[in-house]
Amino acid sequence: MPGLYLSDLSLSHFRSHKSARLTLDARPVAIHGPNGAGKTNILEAVSLFSPGRGLRRAAAQDMARRPEALGWKLSGVLQSLHQLHEIEITAQDGAARQVRIDEKAATQMALGRVARVLWLVPSMDRLWIEGAEGRRRFLDRMTMSFTPGHGEASLAYDKAMRERNRLLKDQVRDAHWYLALERQMAETGAAIHANRKAALVLVAESQAEAQTAFPVAELDLIQTEGEMPENAEDLREALAESRFRDLVAGRSLVGPHRADLHGVYAAKGVRAADCSTGEQKALLVSLILANARALARDFGAPPLLLLDEVAAHLDATRRAALYDEICALGAQAWMTGTGPELFAELGDRAQHVEVTDTDGTSHITAKETE
Repeated sequence: MPGLYLSDLSLSHFRSHKSARLTLDARPVAIHGPNGAGKTNILEAVSLFSPGRGLRRAAAQDMARRPEALGWKLSGVLQSLHQLHEIEITAQDGAARQVRIDEKAATQMALGRVARVLWLVPSMDRLWIEGAEGRRRFLDRMTMSFTPGHGEASLAYDKAMRERNRLLKDQVRDAHWYLALERQMAETGAAIHANRKAALVLVAESQAEAQTAFPVAELDLIQTEGEMPENAEDLREALAESRFRDLVAGRSLVGPHRADLHGVYAAKGVRAADCSTGEQKALLVSLILANARALARDFGAPPLLLLDEVAAHLDATRRAALYDEICALGAQAWMTGTGPELFAELGDRAQHVEVTDTDGTSHITAKETE
């Protein structure tokens, strides 16, 4: 059936998995097993079917199974709308990972054109109370799910900014050295800002239209200092005007890298940072679901959802509501938990998988629902 899901996934020498294969359909995938068995490693493997460094942001060499360190390989068959794609991702001898789509070499960014992947992992539970960098990363993953080219714009902006910052640290004052870099930062920075704002509009519309058991989060894009110029020419002028101040600081103080994501629990009018742990988790779940619903309309199919230990801060009622919303959405959601009872409400609406560990090697067993 048309949609977006992995019908086959193979892992070779990836993390704790020496050799594993899953044959799947479009239903959610409920993965249970003890802590340390290798459940999250499966989710990390799926996250690499999208651009970027995956849900752990690990280097390619760190994903290789130890102690062999032979490199690793992931293979998958992806149903993407009305097309099937064979995808192979490898990393050998500590080198960066390589991607092949339908037996042809491809860039990581090409993955974003055939797949959409969203995730929620325990490290994100502190999103609202830690630094702005994590919230920008969360926003950029959301933005890239709608606009795959956002990742390329971000890489180009970061490269130009690093070179400009090097000039600033070296106290280079000749304006000619800065002109080309600031033009590049202005063009890509304005695109980044516009992409982020467009993504927030789509998610807000999705939240407004949804019937959901989870709280609505009002999101706003703010600058940690000053205002973000709305177009490339104004941003170029702002960078030029800020050059003396930047020389003193030794870094660029103007641009989308100074943005922050501000969240409010709408029904209570309370900042997300001031909410309880359970409320913060519920707000994140709400945003992931809203992002997924918006993508179902924008892309034509809901994304792959990776929800690691998602039930940790959800009571039974809200957990059942989450499963109902995932099934109604039609997403292949990959979920982990320590015991099968955490997924009892799903029944045969999901595929159930058990992961165990023997002497540091993970083993995967498909389980029948009772």
